[in-house]
Amino acid sequence: MRTRRLLTLTAFTLIAGTAASLPALAADAHHHHHGDSHASAPTLHLNAGRQWATDAPLRQSMAGINQAMAKALPAIHHDRFGDADYDALAAAISRHVAHAVEHCKLAPEADAQLHLVIAELLAGAEAMEGKAATPRHDGAVRVLQALKAYQKYFRHPGFKASGA
Repeated sequence: MRTRRLLTLTAFTLIAGTAASLPALAADAHHHHHGDSHASAPTLHLNAGRQWATDAPLRQSMAGINQAMAKALPAIHHDRFGDADYDALAAAISRHVAHAVEHCKLAPEADAQLHLVIAELLAGAEAMEGKAATPRHDGAVRVLQALKAYQKYFRHPGFKASGA
């Protein structure tokens, strides 16, 4: 348990600097230039026009996050999701992210792209815990945006992002 928390904290610390919003990252993806030493923060992009490969641990973790969000969405939409509910959802997301970080083995380029999605998932979870200057609801929106980006940029057969 302590190892997972440490891995999650380490992963978050390493990628926190890349936690810009995914819509902006996706919109700017066509401006990304490899090898440019003056390039801005990394952006989500496809792998030469194709989705990035995934592995079973990543697919399992992302499916778990997606299922947790799908289950929570009706209550969130009807404003029947309390602080304790947001805390529990954020904890579930963090557990799934920790599992992915611990067990997922992707090629370096795919892993770098995944870190952008993970940064958004963790930032959304943090907001759902009330640790950000935004409403908890906004954290759920951020997680949904990360799931949509994952669906767009990563090959995960049958994956359909919640709320999409």
